[in-house]
Amino acid sequence: MQRCWQWCCRHPVRASFALLLSLALLADQLFPPPIPHDEPGMVVVARDGTPLRAWPDADGVWRFPVTPDKVSKNYLDALLTYEDRWFYWHPGVNPLALLRAAWQWLAHGEIVSGGSTLSMQVARALEPVPRSLTGKLRQIARALQLELRLSKREILTLYLNHAPMGGIVEGVEMASRSYLGKSAQTLSAAEATMLVVLPQAPSRLRPDRHPEKAQIYRDKVLRRMAQLGHWTQADVDDALIEKVGANPPRLAWLAPLAAERLRQASKRQHAQKRSSAHAAQMENLSQAMIVKSTLDREIQTLLERMLADKVGQLPRFVSMAAMVMDNKSMEVLGYAGSADFSDTRRFSHVDMVRGIRSPGSTLKPFLYAMALDDGLIHSESLLADTPQSFSGYDPGNFQASFSGPVSVSEALQRSLNVPAVDLLDRIGSSRFTARLSSAGLRLRLPKDAMPNLSVILGGAGTNLEELVGAYRSLAMEGMAGAPRITPDAPVREARMMSAGAAFIIRSILEGGGHPDQPFVEDDGSGVRLAWKTGTSYGFRDAWAVGVSGRYTLGVWVGRPDGTPNPGFFGANVAAPLLQQIAFALPRSAPLSQQRPAGVSTAQICWPLGVAAEQTAAAHCHVKRSAWILKDTIPPSLPDRLRARSLVETLWLDPDTHLRTTPDCQPRAQQHEVARWPSLLEAWLSPERKQELGLVPWSPDCPQTNVVGSIKLMGINSGSRLRTAPGKQDVVITVDAVGGSGQHYWLLDGKQTDHASGKKRQSFVINSAGAHNITVIDAGGHVDSVAFVVDKAVDKEVNKKN
Repeated sequence: MQRCWQWCCRHPVRASFALLLSLALLADQLFPPPIPHDEPGMVVVARDGTPLRAWPDADGVWRFPVTPDKVSKNYLDALLTYEDRWFYWHPGVNPLALLRAAWQWLAHGEIVSGGSTLSMQVARALEPVPRSLTGKLRQIARALQLELRLSKREILTLYLNHAPMGGIVEGVEMASRSYLGKSAQTLSAAEATMLVVLPQAPSRLRPDRHPEKAQIYRDKVLRRMAQLGHWTQADVDDALIEKVGANPPRLAWLAPLAAERLRQASKRQHAQKRSSAHAAQMENLSQAMIVKSTLDREIQTLLERMLADKVGQLPRFVSMAAMVMDNKSMEVLGYAGSADFSDTRRFSHVDMVRGIRSPGSTLKPFLYAMALDDGLIHSESLLADTPQSFSGYDPGNFQASFSGPVSVSEALQRSLNVPAVDLLDRIGSSRFTARLSSAGLRLRLPKDAMPNLSVILGGAGTNLEELVGAYRSLAMEGMAGAPRITPDAPVREARMMSAGAAFIIRSILEGGGHPDQPFVEDDGSGVRLAWKTGTSYGFRDAWAVGVSGRYTLGVWVGRPDGTPNPGFFGANVAAPLLQQIAFALPRSAPLSQQRPAGVSTAQICWPLGVAAEQTAAAHCHVKRSAWILKDTIPPSLPDRLRARSLVETLWLDPDTHLRTTPDCQPRAQQHEVARWPSLLEAWLSPERKQELGLVPWSPDCPQTNVVGSIKLMGINSGSRLRTAPGKQDVVITVDAVGGSGQHYWLLDGKQTDHASGKKRQSFVINSAGAHNITVIDAGGHVDSVAFVVDKAVDKEVNKKN
């Protein structure tokens, strides 16, 4: 201590300097500069870096973070030349500039120029001080502190992000986008100098409010750049021609709900990973506020515009959602969570891309794909679209009618319900649900509920995002994928179906599943779309999802609060919008039409369902061309109502040609026939039944062909009726005895509009020949009568002839 005192006495100047330096360092530690280490706000950007949506900081300031390498060279040249030519050489304060400012102040009696360096301007932006001598000294001290703590690049970055630009706008990037609608990286010389001069008087020089004054100051900077030789006179003259003009600061929100989703996710991540390291803090100054997305700005704009055009045609409270995903990368290119973010009546802030809703029939492609992979069916397997009951569950079709015999391709393309429930009953609801879940499509069921047959018709919940990820499997050889909305999101794929099943299902959804013409030619638009619709119970949700080229896309329409919308269903609301989006997307190469290994074609026969070459000609009632997997041609599914062989022996009375048995008629003739499933025989024409030997039973032999507990009364099979003279038709009234639930009536194999609980129906027959009346109850029980109508002979006409 004594030696230190002696040294201070011998070197008073050095000692004083050391003391001042120590005090300065102590003050610096006790009163550090307010360097903004926390996020001042947040901006979500598209894949090209353009902003989608921004949020202000805690003080309500709009700021878009940027680094010097992301700003136009014109702006940096003008800024450093006009504001602080010695920025990279001074320690935060330029003594010559301060002396000049002081002399001007004394000479004119007012402040003419501040003599502030960029470091001092940053200090004032971070900690505003009054324009006084005390305020200037404090500003100088803060500038020195900044220079002590930060690099020149970091100080310049602070200026680029915090320079006042009028109102609540700060920073060159936000100003450029707000006033000029472009990135600061593309500023022209005229635009750059306008933004350079704006912080001098942000209120008085705003280009949207005072363009004339702003142009005077801008031109001053332009001429200064030419005088100092930084820009050529020719370039400056060209810049002087440009008129100053700008729109009021406004931030058009794009993908607002997707951006909000990313904002919330980013906030959670930053809360978990926040670090106090200096380098990390300074990196946050320029990057932490920016959240990158995979969204394509053009596709997003297209998507929102198309929804906006459509929403005016919808009822008051109906909203829409849509998503477009790149098949290969699984990156989300378009994300519209609601129809109109500004319309609160349509629940605009509810993100229906993630909303859990009933998927309707959109799960059917995955069911048929699973059945293909299981070897239960091929693309033309015979299915029964008839009234059926599955342990008390009685599904019906959307059209409230039935078609009888249909192929797998027809059942899927027409979205028939009963064939799908029949197939799910054979596969197993729990197994099907587990397959979907393992591929990323989770079905939400009520608490403690187990999967049941209703899941295939929408009896569970999922969302548009997961549906889009699942439908990707149709384009990517059976691999479903989780949509990725950020570039760093993990790539998650899972097998939904085999590549062969994906090819066959896509063929059905795109062109009907005809092997002789597997993929229909496009309509000249260059777009092929394989798509499926869905409508939930009560018209609450309308869906359309599909694949086209490089895209998987989906649409949802409905009310977020779940209120029904009668008359709004997938085919008439969601499908047209899906098609419009597909046609409007940027063109891409169509999906491959090359068959995967294991997919081949075969001619098959109904009703047996096996290969035509292995079927006797008499047993091949209908021949079809089918897609098959692994050279396997499964036969028609087992008959639900009658355990019997697909080929059955019938006996006919040689005299009456009615059905009998050898016990009843020793001379009975044997006929081997291929039988249709019991539920489908009602749909056969009288001619077909005659060919198959399905004629009425002989009255001398007990009738044993009635399946179930229902019987038609009022006319006997084999009856012959004749129209009354002068009449053109016959009225027949029949009663159904027994049966339960709704009754469905068929005349000559075609369903009539008589579908009700009534057990008595009247039919008007206006054509001569063989006819057939059939009744089916809700449980699939069936009975029918065959009869012939003869025309009456008009005697008066015969006399005249």
